[in-house]
Amino acid sequence: MSTTPAVAEDLLVLGKIVSVHGVRGEVKVYSFTDPIDNVLDYPRWTLRREGEVKQVELARGRLQGRVLVAKLKGLDDREVARTYAGFEICVSRSELPELQDGEFYWYQLQGLKVTDQAGQLLGVVDHLFETGANDVMVVKPCAGSLDDRERLLPYTEQCVLEVNLVAGEMRVDWDADF
Repeated sequence: MSTTPAVAEDLLVLGKIVSVHGVRGEVKVYSFTDPIDNVLDYPRWTLRREGEVKQVELARGRLQGRVLVAKLKGLDDREVARTYAGFEICVSRSELPELQDGEFYWYQLQGLKVTDQAGQLLGVVDHLFETGANDVMVVKPCAGSLDDRERLLPYTEQCVLEVNLVAGEMRVDWDADF
């Protein structure tokens, strides 16, 4: 295991080590990927916790019921594995698969200015979260925005009309009064 950090701005968090599993140094992982076992597609992880960074290699992993279990190379002791709890699992953005036209990673949408069809600035995308039905964008007010309201907008084809990453903008079909 190496302690050479990757460039912090280049890292995306894909999950978190939450506890140990068994007696042979395996760890339980909470994955932010969809499906959850996609985090196992990345053979090298950068682990990050409160300024501490470790480079590790994934030996194997599996979905066991609703729990994701991972075995890291060189980690064979349960008590040592316990010290890994709380580390975020990160990978470089360059390792992410290419997307089709019109598809975006959440990190690409964060920070985009959101305007309605009338050209009114509603705010910027702060973050996104999942619901059972669809993803939701949290749009927070910014300098020059229409008002000081935070808005929750569905990330759906009906609402999001255009995403322009180069311009840093997103156009939506959304009533500013809603």
